[in-house]
Amino acid sequence: MTDILVTGVGAVTCQGYGAAALHAAMTAGAPPVPERLTDLPVVMRHPLIHRVPGVPRGAAELAVSAVREALGDAGLEQVPDLRVGVVLGSCLGDVGPDGSPSFQVASAVGRSLGAFGTNISVSNACAAGGFAVCLAADLIRAGEVDVAITGGADAYSRVGWASFDRLGAVDPVRCRPFDRARQGTILAEGTGILVLESAEHAHRRGASAYARLTGSGWSCDAHHLTAPEPSGEQIIRGMREALGGGEPGCVIPHGTGTVLNDLVESQALRTVLGPGAGRVPLYSAKALLGHTGGASAALGAVMACLILRAGAVPANVPIDEQDPRCEIFLPVDAPVPLPVPRVLVNAYAFGGANASFVLEAA
Repeated sequence: MTDILVTGVGAVTCQGYGAAALHAAMTAGAPPVPERLTDLPVVMRHPLIHRVPGVPRGAAELAVSAVREALGDAGLEQVPDLRVGVVLGSCLGDVGPDGSPSFQVASAVGRSLGAFGTNISVSNACAAGGFAVCLAADLIRAGEVDVAITGGADAYSRVGWASFDRLGAVDPVRCRPFDRARQGTILAEGTGILVLESAEHAHRRGASAYARLTGSGWSCDAHHLTAPEPSGEQIIRGMREALGGGEPGCVIPHGTGTVLNDLVESQALRTVLGPGAGRVPLYSAKALLGHTGGASAALGAVMACLILRAGAVPANVPIDEQDPRCEIFLPVDAPVPLPVPRVLVNAYAFGGANASFVLEAA
């Protein structure tokens, strides 16, 4: 099977611009302070957001910024030819003048780069970035492209934020996954980008790599429009397919901070990890960044690359008290060594769409 390498990464989050800013935030471990929305036509109980600093920008603009960083990181400042694909996920898309979504993030990136090969926008709700990364790897394995620019991006959407508020899914304090007192999530802007290449292509041009993408698993609960299936059967299947029988050294969970999601995912992880559940550390991305929607798993992949390069799992953003029903290892006092150079990233979404994938040290 074709080896898939990650040769470049890029990120834009509420913690700043660039993967270096993201890594610094991971090292510091301080939670972001949510802002209050001032979008007056919208009436919300909890009008909270984690914004990208600076002038408001749409999902495509955020993605272009991170793509340029990732290409520079990979040593591919000039996009080569038609053998380059763009596969990007977005939950909310870009927002038109009337507030309606437009899912053209991938084509906007392709147009800005002059990448006229495969351009695919994936919109599997909050799992979109995870599906995009896995699909991009499949395109390389199938011989369709040599290089794939992939990940996810989401920015403020009046409809999206108001809908989450109407669902009662917003925590009035902060996003605090696996905390006993958690009440929901807080949506955030952001983008995470990976440059994927076949090992042959990367080696031919002398590129170094952060990681190998070694496994993926997709499934669908087909249970409920918004709630996870209580047994976690299908997310268990997806994780097992991605892991292929091995044990990860770290898990970046979906972990939104909603009561049911965290409970079902933690119980599913105990089933998948078995005796290792008490020793495999979890790194809670959303406690640091908020819930970036279709970008969340893509940012999880960027974080996984940074963890693999450092050889350690950063301390999580502290929580007040871990939910005793969520029996997972969530280190908060100090970084812990990465026992196995292998990170499992989970992505789940409304409608029961699930994607898991594994990144290993290259």
